[in-house]
Amino acid sequence: MGVWQLLLVAMVMLLGLFGVLAPGVPGPWLVWAAMLWWSLNEQTGLAWILLVSSTALLLLTQVVVWQLPQRRLRGIGITRRMVTYAGVGAFLGFFLVPVLGAVPGFVGGIYLSERLRLGGHGQARASTRMVMRAAGTSVLVELFSCLLIAGAWVGAVIGG
Repeated sequence: MGVWQLLLVAMVMLLGLFGVLAPGVPGPWLVWAAMLWWSLNEQTGLAWILLVSSTALLLLTQVVVWQLPQRRLRGIGITRRMVTYAGVGAFLGFFLVPVLGAVPGFVGGIYLSERLRLGGHGQARASTRMVMRAAGTSVLVELFSCLLIAGAWVGAVIGG
């Protein structure tokens, strides 16, 4: 696979990661489509294993998300800044503390956004808990699975 195609696959995966954070954008499916595109062009055993694993993980993720309470976005004060902080926190956490750091990074990003907005620890903590109950958990589950897929892909490209 050429460098330009790898860059395009990476851009679609990155778009999918951002899509998880944006309401109405099929982020997980963009990540999966990028993995499908790469696997069909690469056609190695590792590529097929990653495609099958990604498919299974995203299907499992959808089952988990369906079991969680519905997202209630209205009236809880989710802002673009909060979404940005949560996404950047999850991304940085994923790479600073490999894989598991995405969870505290995501929650920490929400907390930091609320701390800057509200000023106090108690108010920011209460707001973070409300956001996580209303929508954060389902977004975190989808984002974590997409980060795992993207991380596995990056590992395969660098290692292969």
